Amino acid sequence: MRALLPTILLLLLLSGPAGAAADEAPRQFTAKREGTFGGQKLRYQVISGDTILADDKGQPRAAIFSFAYIKDAPKTEQTTRPVLFVYNGGPGSASLWLHLGTFGPRRVKMADPVHPPTTPPFALEDNPFSILDAADIVLIDPVGTGFSRILSAGKPEQFYGTEQDAKATVEFIESWTRANNRWNAPKYLVGESYGTVRSAVVAKMLMGGPMSGNARLGAITLNGIVLLGQALTLGSDGEATYATNLASMAATAWYHNKIDRKGRSADEVASEAARFAGDAYLKALFAGDRLDAAERARVADTMAALIGIPAAEILNRNLRIEMGEFRSLLLKTESQEIGAYDSRYVYKGKPAGAADAVADDPAMGQYTPSFIAGINQYLRDELGININASYETIAFGAVNEKWAYTTPTSGRVQIATPVQSLAAAMRRNEKLRLFVGTGLYDLVTTVGKADYMIAHAGLPLDRVTAKTYPSGHMAYLGDDSAAKLASDLRSFINESK
Repeated sequence: MRALLPTILLLLLLSGPAGAAADEAPRQFTAKREGTFGGQKLRYQVISGDTILADDKGQPRAAIFSFAYIKDAPKTEQTTRPVLFVYNGGPGSASLWLHLGTFGPRRVKMADPVHPPTTPPFALEDNPFSILDAADIVLIDPVGTGFSRILSAGKPEQFYGTEQDAKATVEFIESWTRANNRWNAPKYLVGESYGTVRSAVVAKMLMGGPMSGNARLGAITLNGIVLLGQALTLGSDGEATYATNLASMAATAWYHNKIDRKGRSADEVASEAARFAGDAYLKALFAGDRLDAAERARVADTMAALIGIPAAEILNRNLRIEMGEFRSLLLKTESQEIGAYDSRYVYKGKPAGAADAVADDPAMGQYTPSFIAGINQYLRDELGININASYETIAFGAVNEKWAYTTPTSGRVQIATPVQSLAAAMRRNEKLRLFVGTGLYDLVTTVGKADYMIAHAGLPLDRVTAKTYPSGHMAYLGDDSAAKLASDLRSFINESK
C-alpha cells in the first residue's frame, strides 16, 4: 500500500489545478529546413506551437496552434519581409488544405489530381509552388480545429461565431506580431471559403475603433487580402443566383464534353455564358409568367447549348436549374454525378439513403483521404510534433453546428455584414488591395458569385484583382492551377508591399 501512495498522490496532483496548468502549458516545436522556392534556394525555420489567448484576469481561455514558416534572413531584412496569415474555412476547418495544397513547402502527391489516391499508401513531395521566397507564411488553425483548443477559462460560445472567431484571430495576429517584432512587415490575410468571411471581418477589426467588435484601437493595417473561393455572398440573391451560376455550369459542361466546344476554351465558354446570363437570361427570369412562349423557347435552347442540359428539361424547370439538379442531370445518361466542390470529379450512381453533403461529394470524398493522411504523416514524422491528440481536420459537430453567424457585441450593435466590413476596411486604408481567386469548376463558390460580389460590394475596383483557375473550390489542385496561382500571388505581393 505504501508503494502505491506516491502514485496516488501524483495522480491527485495532476488532476487538480496544478495538473490542469501543466496540461495547458504552451506547446512548441521547431524544425530547420531548406528548399527551393520560386527558383531561390533558402533556409527556413518551421515554428509550430500554441499562442495562448487569456481573459482580462490573465487566465487561459484558448490555445491557437499555428505553423510559421520563417526564412532565415538578417534581422534588417526580416523586419520588413511580408507575412501571410493563412487559414481555411468551414467554419470548423483546420488549415491542412492550404497547408498541403499550396502554401507549405510540402504537398500531397497526386499524379492525377482528378483521380487522387483514395487508399494507402499515400505520399508527400516537395511543393514547387510554395511562395515562401516571397513571404513568411503563418498557417492558423482556429479554436477547435487542428491542435487548437479551448482552455479552462474559456467557453465554446466565446469562439464559435463570426464576431467571436474574428476577435480570436485578431488577438492571435497581434500576439504573433508582438512576439516576433514584425510590426513593420507588410501583412496579408489569406482565407479560403468561410475563411474569406473571417478575413473581411478581421480586416476591419484589426484597425479597431469603439464600434469595431473588440472596442479598442488596434491600428494594425494590411497591405493585402486574398480571398480564395469567396463565401461573402453565399446566401440567395433571388433570380440573380440562377444567372451567377451559369458560367460555372457552362465550364463544367465544356469539361465533360457535353456541349459543342466549337474550338472555344473553357474560359471562353464561361465568358459567353456570363454575358448571356447578364442580359437575355436575366431579362427572361425577371419577366416571369409574362415571357412569351417563343422567347422562352429561345432562352431554353441557348441555355442547352451552353450548359449541356436538354432544352425540354430546362423548360420543365421554368428556365431555373438548381445547382444540385445540374450535378445530377449533366451526366445522367452515364449514371454519374459531378462534384460540388470540384465539378471535374465524378461518382457513379447515387448514395444509398440520405446523402452526406461532404463525405458523399465526388470531390471531397476522393481527395480528403490523402490530405488527412498527409497532414498526420507530415506533422509527426517530418516536423516532430508528438502531441497525443487527434488533429481535428473539420469539426462539424463540435464547431460548425454550434456556429453563431450573427452575434451582436454586448453593449453595441453589429452594424456591418462581412461585405460591408471589407468595404469599410478598404475605405479606411487607401493602400489596401484585394485579390479574389476562384476555381472555374467550383460549384459552391462560383465565378459568377465572385464577380457579382465584386460588382455590388462598394469596393474601390481599381484596387481589386480577380483571377480564375482551371480547378475547383481548392483552386490550386493541378499543376497548371497551382503554378498560375503562385505566380499571381507573387505579383500581388510585390505590387502591394
